[in-house]
Amino acid sequence: MYDLTGFQRDLLYVIAGLDEPHGLAIKDELEDYYEKEIHHGRLYPNLDTLVEKGLVEKGQRDRRTNYYTLTRRGRREIDARTEWESQYLDH
Repeated sequence: MYDLTGFQRDLLYVIAGLDEPHGLAIKDELEDYYEKEIHHGRLYPNLDTLVEKGLVEKGQRDRRTNYYTLTRRGRREIDARTEWESQYLDH
């Protein structure tokens, strides 16, 4: 996960926390968190990067709607990150 941007990491966490979210659901969650609009030109290329890295799987709900889920590797990366963070935060 060290090679991901903070935004890509946030995408992973949102996908992990929702049940097969589609792009707009992910976008809504991030807009609430960042308190600003997330443009499609930022969202979808970053989702595609996570798919290419094998951290996220993209499925098709219908002809116009894709959904996203973590792969086993994506889950392992989040778990490893959480463990790494906890050594600094859990004092």
